[in-house]
Amino acid sequence: QVQLVESGGGLVQAGGSLRLSCAASGSISSGINIMAWYHQAPGKQREAVAAIAGGLGTNYADSVKGRFAISSDNDKNTMYLQMNNLKPEDTGVYFCTLVQRGNRYWGQGTQVTVSS
Repeated sequence: QVQLVESGGGLVQAGGSLRLSCAASGSISSGINIMAWYHQAPGKQREAVAAIAGGLGTNYADSVKGRFAISSDNDKNTMYLQMNNLKPEDTGVYFCTLVQRGNRYWGQGTQVTVSS
């Protein structure tokens, strides 16, 4: 089993920044894993915003390109999402996910609220 715990959410004004963290623990494999951040706005479906795969690079949704940066620290089994120039439409719950050996795991989410 894998456990994912997000942190770093909060209330910020438009134009501000937040850094989210996702700490992974449990049975983390040493192979190529894919980790990603998803955003669920109020009343909407969960959508991918950024992904990172060990040694294979990163990918971003068009809506966050140039503003968000995903990174990981393999020694700490932790993934980050640096969010800059936040907009009110970035408000919602941010979930981290890990895909490992065909299994997907989710964290409980962290709330981000951007005021205008």
